[in-house]
Amino acid sequence: MKKTICLRKILLMSSIMLLFTAFLTGCDICKGQSGTKKPVIYLYPTTEQQVKVQLNYDGKLTCTYPQYNDGWDVIAQPDGTLTNIVDNREYSYLYWEGITNTELDMSRGFVVKGEDTEKFLQEKLEYMGLIPKEYNEFIVYWLPILQENAYNFITFAGNDYEDLAQLKITPEPDSILRVMMVYKPLDKPIQVEEQELKPFTRIGFTVVEWGGTQAKGAMK
Repeated sequence: MKKTICLRKILLMSSIMLLFTAFLTGCDICKGQSGTKKPVIYLYPTTEQQVKVQLNYDGKLTCTYPQYNDGWDVIAQPDGTLTNIVDNREYSYLYWEGITNTELDMSRGFVVKGEDTEKFLQEKLEYMGLIPKEYNEFIVYWLPILQENAYNFITFAGNDYEDLAQLKITPEPDSILRVMMVYKPLDKPIQVEEQELKPFTRIGFTVVEWGGTQAKGAMK
């Protein structure tokens, strides 16, 4: 009887391992693709405004909220509140995620100890132009991930991200800030050229986006 139970346990564990292996084999991100994680888009018109946002992403969208139907059509308020025209529901921002084979530039950046992540993000995100509501939502999402690593190499993508995920917004905003963090876990610190960040000034109809991704390839 005991031998029968043990045999069943072995067969069950073998089946679980086979399923897990099959999942990893079929997973797009495990094939060398990078995941563009939780980019969220805030819209701040000067007055109530109907806005259409379209995303041309060089990859595959894996999740959007609200649902992306050849773009998002919303009524935006100056405080950032959005009403999706399709379902007449209220949203705080537009959310998307995707996977891509494109590697973003990591030639410059910062090496940050895991336990120093909170302070680093607060300082850099505020300097780049995110307001407390925005950078706090960024930190709440990314802090649990980054602080688990001994160190992280962190950079903020520039024109290469603009090429990867092109936004078309109608009417055209007066100012737009896109903060895409790219990071790579490190076991120990390395020497890197520090990235020069630029502050952002909000003028008129302002659009703000933040997101992040873990680099899969070697730094270049």
